[in-house]
Amino acid sequence: MALATDRIMFEIYRETAYSGRYRVVYFTELNDHNRDTEINRALAGEHFFDGFIQSFRKDEAKKIIDAAVAQLNEGKPVDPKALAEALAPYTPA
Repeated sequence: MALATDRIMFEIYRETAYSGRYRVVYFTELNDHNRDTEINRALAGEHFFDGFIQSFRKDEAKKIIDAAVAQLNEGKPVDPKALAEALAPYTPA
């Protein structure tokens, strides 16, 4: 069983009040300085995908997430099921 500190919670969302672009926020990596702003932006946005990734393999998982966000911002479709499958090796059990 993974400890809460061994995983990172994230969400991909589309901004509705700003640029309309897709963004990702890694909630468990926020600090006191930016926590409220980033959480409020995510809450105001349109949810696309969320989940957890393992801390020790986060760089690999973030590359997959960043590629999905870039694809969405280019107007290309991203299947949430396919994204979940791509992230499966980086997801805590």
